[in-house]
Amino acid sequence: MKIVVQPLTAPAFAPFGDVIDAIGAYDKLINQGLCERHHDLAKLDFGVESGGRAGVSVFKAQALSLPYELELMERHPDGTQCFMPMTEHPFLVVVAPDIGATPGQPIAFLTAPGQGINFHCGTWHGVLTPLHAPGLFAVIDRIGPTANLEEHWFETPYTIIPD
Repeated sequence: MKIVVQPLTAPAFAPFGDVIDAIGAYDKLINQGLCERHHDLAKLDFGVESGGRAGVSVFKAQALSLPYELELMERHPDGTQCFMPMTEHPFLVVVAPDIGATPGQPIAFLTAPGQGINFHCGTWHGVLTPLHAPGLFAVIDRIGPTANLEEHWFETPYTIIPD
């Protein structure tokens, strides 16, 4: 089962989360007119009602390559998860709709340099998949006392291939 990677766009990714980038019109100029502010680009949720709070972490993931074998997807039911690359390298983002509490047909996106993403609560997604070293990301997600991770292993892996 093969999945062809497509470019990451806000409309295509909207059912799964937010695209975070500085493409398009900005809201206002700040810092003495030297800085464009692209305002409120992601809807973050940290499950405050269940004791969650915002946390900022740094992930350093091993770089992988295409074709890529997708064996596992995960989701976080109690909080969003935002990935901001700390380099200009693109990375692979894999998501799937929820079909009866399991992931449906996966969709693979390739970010443009400088794009980050925010997964909505409960969105099935692949693991962090940088395609270039050092695979360094700032991650903003829920820190809390309750479990916020569900995993699904596929009986037959998908192969993700470049377009």
